[in-house]
Amino acid sequence: MSVRRSAARAALAAIGLALGLGLCLGLSGCGLSYYTQAVGGHLDLLQRARPVEQWVADPDTPAALRERLRLAQRLRAFAVDELKLPDNASYRRFAELDRSAVVWNVVATPELSLTLKTWCFPVMGCVGYRGYFQRAPADALAAELRSQGLDVSVYGVPAYSTLGWTNWLGGDPLLSTFIRWPESELARLLFHELAHQVVYVADDTAFNESYATAVERLGLRRWLSEAGAAAQQEAARLDARRQDFRRITAQARRDLEALYRSRLAPDALRERKAERLQQLREDHARLKAGPWQGFTGYDAWFVQVNNAALAVQGAYEDQVPAFERLFEREGRDFARFHAEVARLATLPAPQRRAALQALGADAP
Repeated sequence: MSVRRSAARAALAAIGLALGLGLCLGLSGCGLSYYTQAVGGHLDLLQRARPVEQWVADPDTPAALRERLRLAQRLRAFAVDELKLPDNASYRRFAELDRSAVVWNVVATPELSLTLKTWCFPVMGCVGYRGYFQRAPADALAAELRSQGLDVSVYGVPAYSTLGWTNWLGGDPLLSTFIRWPESELARLLFHELAHQVVYVADDTAFNESYATAVERLGLRRWLSEAGAAAQQEAARLDARRQDFRRITAQARRDLEALYRSRLAPDALRERKAERLQQLREDHARLKAGPWQGFTGYDAWFVQVNNAALAVQGAYEDQVPAFERLFEREGRDFARFHAEVARLATLPAPQRRAALQALGADAP
């Protein structure tokens, strides 16, 4: 569907996008220029996107891309049939971009805390990150936040979800920023982003991201159980590194949280913080020199690691064991699992956290 059919439709699109993009772009609720770039950025993606069938049929489409698009559609069908994720317009179109990321997110924390700064706006609530379709304004906000004494991280995002708000316009498209990833990584991303269209809780980034991360992991296991040996072996290699990364970063978060709760003077806290972050970099160097066999994919992250980078990592990871335990409790039935997560989402925040903590306490 054309996004330029009429002024009325364009206005409706702007309203829907301003609300929907608030989830993963951290809309602030103030500042017309921010709304404008968010809406304009997504409309640009929609204008670039064409149905996958057109790309596949086009003789100018490279053979490798054609095969990746076919794989994406098999994953899309699997997500509906096996994982009970939404059967809608999302990820049935493809857009080629001229950049390495679709969005750049900015996250921030106090100097001596792992609590993410949040940006709040009407309807969608508060989120712990703010995103831009161009790198320059993200860097400008980061500089402003650093001048306030905050720890700040800016990172590229290959995809985001509009929560289904834009399905009437063609949905969230497949993008060149991730379509050529290894099979298991492509599966993870699609399952994760589609999960955001199932359950979303305003003001609870950790709940939303941990749930989606759980869906991606559970879904990938089921996908790989039916995949070929080559895909399984590749996924095992990638996951081994990911597990190492999670282990050392989770321990660093626990150590820093304990440190920040202590009664040490601020100067002593800063010194201990610097020491712990240096230890984390050394842990990475040992992995890189050892089992990772020189893998450089995490280098930039560790060079710039700070509270903000660790805090956003925790939002994606810390509640995942509880959701995995819930999946087991629901008989490994995705429909029942999603329904129970939706029920938890209706609880007041303290009750929701308590329920997840109870599940996570004895998670395998």
